[in-house]
Amino acid sequence: MSEGIRARGLTQTFGENRVLSELDLDVGPGEFIALLGRSGSGKTTLLRLLAGLDTPTAGELSVAQQRAVVFQEARLLPWKRTWENVVLGFHGDAERERAVAALGEVELSHRADAWPLTLSGGEAQRAALARALVREPDLLLLDEPFASLDALTRIRMHVLVEALWRRHRPAVLLVTHDVDEAIMLADRVLVLDGGHIVLDELVAMSRPRSPAYAGFHDLRNALLGALGVDVHDDAPLDPYAASI
Repeated sequence: MSEGIRARGLTQTFGENRVLSELDLDVGPGEFIALLGRSGSGKTTLLRLLAGLDTPTAGELSVAQQRAVVFQEARLLPWKRTWENVVLGFHGDAERERAVAALGEVELSHRADAWPLTLSGGEAQRAALARALVREPDLLLLDEPFASLDALTRIRMHVLVEALWRRHRPAVLLVTHDVDEAIMLADRVLVLDGGHIVLDELVAMSRPRSPAYAGFHDLRNALLGALGVDVHDDAPLDPYAASI
């Protein structure tokens, strides 16, 4: 099986409501993909299928066996210490050592014995990332993991996620409402609408990226246009304002 994603004719219906309709998708090993779409476009449904939480109504789906999901909420169990949450459901030797090593990668080893309710929002999301990393996934699914964070913490998380991706090289699918976040992080940006991929744009910019790069503004406008947002060439560019 590929260490990424291969979907052909992927269809998901709930009663008479067809959420995904004969969708085709390829994500190669180590590729970083961002998925944009308006509310109700099918992003969450697609992510649940890729995570193995649901079964498609029709179509073919091949997904890396080693996969992990980071959700918008950290979903840490409050009665277990941080390191115990990191290895929750993980079966292997030296669990604490593995947990502390993973927490070290997200700069949180000093909070290994802390209770989750004492963690800040950013710390909790880093713990959730550590929980994904300890499983050494070939595919990392990120479901709007920065949406509830303040702007400064979100920027720091962007830097951290990109560094972790470079180090471990899993395939990544990031579901987001933030157009600029998608451009800053991804190799390709997809727009989902009506159960179909309606736009697939390569981000041909070197890393680290900046909104000042040539082509950033044009790509941003193309993505916003595909999302149904009326854009004007003279509109000010705010790198953290383009959210859908």
